[in-house]
Amino acid sequence: MTEKFRITYATLSADNEELQRAYDEAAERVKADLGKDYPVIVNGEERWRESRYEEPSPIDKDIVLGRFSQATPEDVDDAVAAAKAFRLEWDRMGWQERVRILRKSADIMEERLFDLAALMAYEVGKSRLEALGDVQETAELIRWNCDEMEKAEGFQVPMSGLGAAGDYYDVLRPHGVWAVISPFNFPMALSGGPSSGALVAGNTVVLKPSNQGALLGFKLYECYRDGGVPAGAFHLVTGRGSVAGEALWRHPDVNGITFTGSYPVGMDIYRNFTTTVPKPVICEMGGKNPTIVTKSADLDKASTGVLRSAFGFGGQKCSACSRVYVEREVYDDFLTQLRSKTEEIKVGNPIERDVFLGPIINEAALDTYEEAAEEAQKNGTIVTGGQRITEGDLARGLFVEPTVVEAPEDSWIWKKELFVPFVAVAPFDELDEAIEKANDTEYGLTAGLFSEDQNEIDEWLDRIQAGVVYVNRQAGSTTGAWPGVQPFGGWKGSGTTGKAGGGPYYLLQYLREQSRTVISE
Repeated sequence: MTEKFRITYATLSADNEELQRAYDEAAERVKADLGKDYPVIVNGEERWRESRYEEPSPIDKDIVLGRFSQATPEDVDDAVAAAKAFRLEWDRMGWQERVRILRKSADIMEERLFDLAALMAYEVGKSRLEALGDVQETAELIRWNCDEMEKAEGFQVPMSGLGAAGDYYDVLRPHGVWAVISPFNFPMALSGGPSSGALVAGNTVVLKPSNQGALLGFKLYECYRDGGVPAGAFHLVTGRGSVAGEALWRHPDVNGITFTGSYPVGMDIYRNFTTTVPKPVICEMGGKNPTIVTKSADLDKASTGVLRSAFGFGGQKCSACSRVYVEREVYDDFLTQLRSKTEEIKVGNPIERDVFLGPIINEAALDTYEEAAEEAQKNGTIVTGGQRITEGDLARGLFVEPTVVEAPEDSWIWKKELFVPFVAVAPFDELDEAIEKANDTEYGLTAGLFSEDQNEIDEWLDRIQAGVVYVNRQAGSTTGAWPGVQPFGGWKGSGTTGKAGGGPYYLLQYLREQSRTVISE
């Protein structure tokens, strides 16, 4: 079915009754999985801890996703030790066997697509298109990493000799134990992408998912386990970031790390992960992503593209559009269209077929939303939205109105990453001015432009400071990257390496070069 109708983040609709029926059946079926207890997994051993996190659903405070054992520092020590002990065996299996195992894991994940997507809707509030896209992307990221390893034939290259008989070659080798710390918003893709990159390269992995996202972290473990990933190669330590997460990234026997999360935490890891010898640090740390709309733009495409990027999954994407600069001549028309389309968005239970916007993730996100709305009300104008929804069944969850505001450009609304369905709009007079404003941020993740003028497009492409850029993209002005189509990674404060997931340079980060000379005389 997924071959006939594959969901990506650019899918505008899913008018496929077979797919919709399969999702509805899965949504009913996975209810049996809700509310269970889950262990920490160390070397294949289930470790049950008295301290457990009871994960609520943002859809309804009375729905419990599960109770997840909270890993102790000793659990982390044991997981790292087991990963260290197994790393040579995993490496010696050879890249062909690792590719085979991981491809099988991706196939298993795709077989479970609908169940995993339905669980994700319950766990983090994604609509069915967003959730199906997340699971499908995870399978595609695993396959992409396998394809890159296979295409390079294990990254072994013959070199020239200097007269003496023997073997002269260059090879890329794994680092050893790799930590992955993943966030709630893409609970499979941002766990599965980095972990599969590390695994196929020959590293062993310890994963620490967000507590709000732990259920899909456990489901990823099951896909790997059932695909044949050995117990020593992949370990799962659920727990609080301040305990399990910190114990993991500070562990001296962790040889490399991939972290996705906030700028302050990412920068702390970046500055302090390496204390004795240099080690690779891959951090993706969010964005404050701009869209520019010029007077030559198709305003229907532009308003739809901004809406999908600002409000898709409630703005809880690192790539969400939160700033829009519109040329003054078309500003009023654009704002009218954006307001009208925003007010047509259906907010509700994301399990339902026609819901575009589900809940936001937690009370902290609600506080941010309300603070931003208060700031806009006080110092600017709320064009539409700005309220929590407290009517009917939605009062049991964390539902808010999608919000468009006008605010002074010195307001913190234009600077702070909000991670809620909230976008600010302002006019500009010259493209040069708009590009300077777009670049005036510590972040550099994604950016969008709507223009029918090739000179404007070329100027923007030359000057915009972001790792993922889109021109005239109705499916999402700043969101929607896909493996092998749009590699995803940031510049400046959005990323530490400048190498993008799902791209041709990503896998290299999990490997290090070794030159080998073996004389046979």
